[in-house]
Amino acid sequence: MINSLTLKLSSIGLKCFICSFLFYIPSVFSDTLITTKQRFTMENYETFYGGTIPNIEIGWESYGTLNAKKDNAILITHFFSGTSHAAGKYSEDDKKPGYWDSIIGPGKSIDTNKYYVISSDTLINANVKSPNVYTTGPSSIDPKTNKPYGLTFPIVTIRDFVNVQHALLESLSIKKLHAVVGASMGSFQALEWASAYPDMVPRAIAVVTTGEANSYLIAETEQWANAIKSDPLWNGGDYYGKAEPIDGLTNAIASINLAGISGFILDRQYKEKMNDELGPRKSILSSFSLYGEIEKKSREKARRLDANSVLYLIRANQLYRVGQAKTLAEGIRPIKAKILLLPSKHDVLIPGHTTQALYTKLLMQNKQVTYDEILGPWGHADAFLAIGTKKDAIRNFLEDK
Repeated sequence: MINSLTLKLSSIGLKCFICSFLFYIPSVFSDTLITTKQRFTMENYETFYGGTIPNIEIGWESYGTLNAKKDNAILITHFFSGTSHAAGKYSEDDKKPGYWDSIIGPGKSIDTNKYYVISSDTLINANVKSPNVYTTGPSSIDPKTNKPYGLTFPIVTIRDFVNVQHALLESLSIKKLHAVVGASMGSFQALEWASAYPDMVPRAIAVVTTGEANSYLIAETEQWANAIKSDPLWNGGDYYGKAEPIDGLTNAIASINLAGISGFILDRQYKEKMNDELGPRKSILSSFSLYGEIEKKSREKARRLDANSVLYLIRANQLYRVGQAKTLAEGIRPIKAKILLLPSKHDVLIPGHTTQALYTKLLMQNKQVTYDEILGPWGHADAFLAIGTKKDAIRNFLEDK
């Protein structure tokens, strides 16, 4: 059932959503928090599957102040197409603050007056072309060949993202976190942190999450990958310095956007308009305005992303299971943290029943876990557009001893 809150939130409008790739719509109602981007480097990282990556670099930023005991740090782990830019702005002139600016900042749910909030770009980041993203991935130069890695870059997992973040925190002498918080792919990282480094993570908040990539998620994301690989310009991943596979990447991004939004929102914005459109009734070559707008914005985004990096991120998500273990039960066994699960009622990409399965397994192992559903209308995108409805739950969870 769609309640009054749903109707109110849906009035924000689908056009804002389409302008973003994978649900990046920041708050526009907050004071400006200024942050700076920093670089972290490490040598000869060995991946979960045994590959070696020399000279890794990732970008990171922070909000608030690390206390003398260095025990007030909260790590924010970002979503599939996200970056470290979780809150604030890099300058007063920036048009948009970070994606979770509505809940991160002075006096907010993740209160930067209390906590030192840190967020990093993942190892491999789709936004590698951005001047505010530092990352190592398939578009980076292989020191052995002085050419981009392309598909010679080793397969990486969610655990690898977490391990590099762990090295970053070690460099800052942070030995224990107050919490790890993330949404979507970020929630996978939050749970992986709780499993991989249980003595370091007393609390974890996982928004729109699951404990493992199920068959549907793997098949759905494989379609995204195939859209890229079917573009002749992809050329087996060897396109650097040449024309890039923009068409294939555009189709992939469009599919990702559609997977992240509920049918209710699409109908509210477009149903009546599509009923009056003549083009699709006269020519098979004409598209409905709904998809035309999605395709246009997806193409704009595609020009700012790296296709191979998107493929590697897809594979990392397909290989996900908490603990990178053989079974979910085995993967969650090391967890000591209190867990807050925040699924979205109308999520299609990571439906509630998969979060409930994780919740049940955590309870069976006597873990401290809370399940609190987000009732917004957006589906998977509720992790960003409706996160404010859970601001008190997040604040209370972080303050609970």
